Amino acid sequence: MDEKIRKAIFQRMEQEPFGRKFGITLVDLKEGHARVEMRFTSDMENMFGMAHGGAIFSLMDAAFEAASNSHGTMAVALSMSIQYLASPPKGSLVNAEAREINKTKRTAAYDIRATDESGNLLAACQALVYRMEKPLPFLEH
Repeated sequence: MDEKIRKAIFQRMEQEPFGRKFGITLVDLKEGHARVEMRFTSDMENMFGMAHGGAIFSLMDAAFEAASNSHGTMAVALSMSIQYLASPPKGSLVNAEAREINKTKRTAAYDIRATDESGNLLAACQALVYRMEKPLPFLEH
């Protein structure tokens, strides 16, 4: 992977307001692959005291965002289909990993998995992006 693209995506994700609100951190990035993490805090609970689906979805979307843009050109989400399987323990570190499973000139498909720190599968997602023919706007020229 181009180191300039890698550094730019790490820096941009650190600054992203939505990700900062949830404490989402990019921890690994390769071409077509990303891993992010966040701590499940009490302000992410639903009415039953479990992790809100929106919090888990947001984490998985962040992994998807990083992986799909890792080629250095803009990629925007077309669809995401998620299956919720379990809720993480309160206070646990939750990870999401996105892996590119197919890439064409115009689209790319991803398999995304969320797990808790014990490796238990929390959610699975299939996602599709539209690959634009524009460089990432935050890359220095």
